[in-house]
Amino acid sequence: MSTTTHAYGPGADQFLELTLPDGGAPAPVVVVVHGGFWRARYGIELARPLAADLAAAGWAAVAVEYRRVGGGGGWPATLTDLAAALDSLPDLPDAARLDLTDVTVVGHSAGGHLAAWAAGRTQLPAGAPGAGPRVPVTAVVSQAGVLDLGAAVDADLGDGATVSFLGGTPDQVPDRYAAADPVRLVPTGVPVLCVHGEDDTTVPPDQSRRYAAAATAAGDAVEVAVVPGDHMAAIDLTGEAWRRVVEWLRARRTAAADRTTLES
Repeated sequence: MSTTTHAYGPGADQFLELTLPDGGAPAPVVVVVHGGFWRARYGIELARPLAADLAAAGWAAVAVEYRRVGGGGGWPATLTDLAAALDSLPDLPDAARLDLTDVTVVGHSAGGHLAAWAAGRTQLPAGAPGAGPRVPVTAVVSQAGVLDLGAAVDADLGDGATVSFLGGTPDQVPDRYAAADPVRLVPTGVPVLCVHGEDDTTVPPDQSRRYAAAATAAGDAVEVAVVPGDHMAAIDLTGEAWRRVVEWLRARRTAAADRTTLES
């Protein structure tokens, strides 16, 4: 495996790390987005172990850093950073090694929000931050994701984290919530796996269930897997949550390979 770092913007936190699997054939892509309630004190180090594990299993893994609250992020910079990182993939020096027809975004906590939001970019009106994706997202894995921002405000998740991220409450900045809240950007048209620890009090499992209900009602295919553990269990490489993620990704990869074989 090899890892290279690439800037997608001029800022110190606007970069991604691409880890390629062994071999030379194009590989399906998994973009890993770390969490931390969109705050600057949490960074890409949370995503690196997951990216390395995925690359070792045959995916082209992309760990993304982005501007966060307290470090130049928040509305709209955090959103436009993730959009820019995804849309930069065709321009990477190793783009020929990436199968950009198969791009899954995996995110934990606030990263789960960003992953689901990335899939919903196709629903954004022209001019909204992140509208008009260059690289379509084909699947999403939310690991204890913050997927209903209005409910997150009501429950005061992260001690006001959502209000800090968007610069106000839903009543104060309704247009921002309309453009940033995954539960409002369905249907996305892509399959979603929501993995959540049953003992998670940081981001309760109701966040995944609320998103799944809205997305399913809109016609999307969403699976919710509630597993043993707390909030951080979702990114424990030895735990059931991560095992479920990898199994789901492998099943999608196998199905895609089977379709290719039939078409040829």
